[in-house]
Amino acid sequence: MRGGSFRVVMAAVAAGGTLALIGAVRAVEPGGIAAAQPGLWDVSRSATGAKPVRVCLADPAWLAQWEDRGAACKRELLTEQANVVTFDYRCTGGAFGRAEMTLLTPRSLKVHTQGISGGLPFDETLYARRAGNCPQTLSTRLPSRR
Repeated sequence: MRGGSFRVVMAAVAAGGTLALIGAVRAVEPGGIAAAQPGLWDVSRSATGAKPVRVCLADPAWLAQWEDRGAACKRELLTEQANVVTFDYRCTGGAFGRAEMTLLTPRSLKVHTQGISGGLPFDETLYARRAGNCPQTLSTRLPSRR
């Protein structure tokens, strides 16, 4: 697997006004999306950015497993092109998926992801926009799956 070693990714989810630590994932830093910087990201199912979920990410590649956020997952980089990468991921509990991430600009990503989560299939496209830097304080509690 290309990328780094196993490490805890400091990722916080702002849900209901609460920030929480996301969990441990395999760190991957592919060249195709390397220009996407860590920080505060707004993630939406709409290209217009409507109703975003705000997350603080140490590694924007974490968006590949959006459907299984909060789960312990391992990602594998399958393909890497100039601005597009494809990941497979597997999580404890049997969830898995594949995601294609496209770097639109250094502050904007499009993520198409599909797989099985909670025993049910999913297929969705997400739009993520970097909104700034993460807050200095994070809770160390792990969030529920959603």
